[in-house]
Amino acid sequence: MNTLRTVGIVGLGLIGGSMAKTVKKHTIARVYACDLDPNAMALAREAGAIDGELTNETIRECDVLLIAIAPQDLVRWVRDNAALIPKSTILVDLCGVKRYIYDNVSPIAREHGFLYVGGHPMAGKEVSGFANADMDLYRDASMILCPDETATEEAIDDLKAFFLALGFGEIVFSTPEEHDRIIAYTSQLAHATSSAYIKSPTSRQRMGFTAGSYKDMTRVARLDPEMWTQLFMANRDHMIEELQELVDNLAGYLDALKADDSALLKKLLEEGRDLKITEPIENC
Repeated sequence: MNTLRTVGIVGLGLIGGSMAKTVKKHTIARVYACDLDPNAMALAREAGAIDGELTNETIRECDVLLIAIAPQDLVRWVRDNAALIPKSTILVDLCGVKRYIYDNVSPIAREHGFLYVGGHPMAGKEVSGFANADMDLYRDASMILCPDETATEEAIDDLKAFFLALGFGEIVFSTPEEHDRIIAYTSQLAHATSSAYIKSPTSRQRMGFTAGSYKDMTRVARLDPEMWTQLFMANRDHMIEELQELVDNLAGYLDALKADDSALLKKLLEEGRDLKITEPIENC
């Protein structure tokens, strides 16, 4: 049974705003939230996504705090508000990197006595802000949790029940290191590649020549540069590895074309196709 009945949310952008809407849709939990943008707060109230503002007083009522802001802002917020967080509260960040957050937030949580569990909902859009928040964003998505040795079995069970009640399809447990290593490939590399791909001068001559493949390749180029710079830099080592792997693989196709070697090119294409065909099937 889910015992997390009062939820605090910091940040009402796409992720936090969708979380607020989803909590109100699927649970009877009370939701308090805060955002630096007064318009986001007004829209959230109008949509019935929040019951009130997350303040120095209401934070003390929260069973769980969901932090959905950029990495550096997240660490700063936790440091500034740690003394207000009750020892009974579970703090879950919803950030796209885990080592940076864990290294900075975990010591604060231990010092002040509340529980911190790293989290990452594997869902999103190429647009941002509460105006684009979607109560169905997390339907059937996986929720990654990175608890450490301080997490109790009861707290983990509560979080599992909470996120599954919101419509997540599965709970995936990981370590901060494993999370960042894999997410560099599954998410961050795709954003970097999309950003680089659209810089071709040919993209300005594309009208009438595009279909699904172009849209798929360029969709996430509409990213938030400040946030994704922070995410990339916080995961710099794994991003370097994945980008180098991609550059090396692309070089093979370039070399085959330059050498007029159709046999090699076909082989490279077959290798990629076969890897995709044998890839495990999942919602993605």
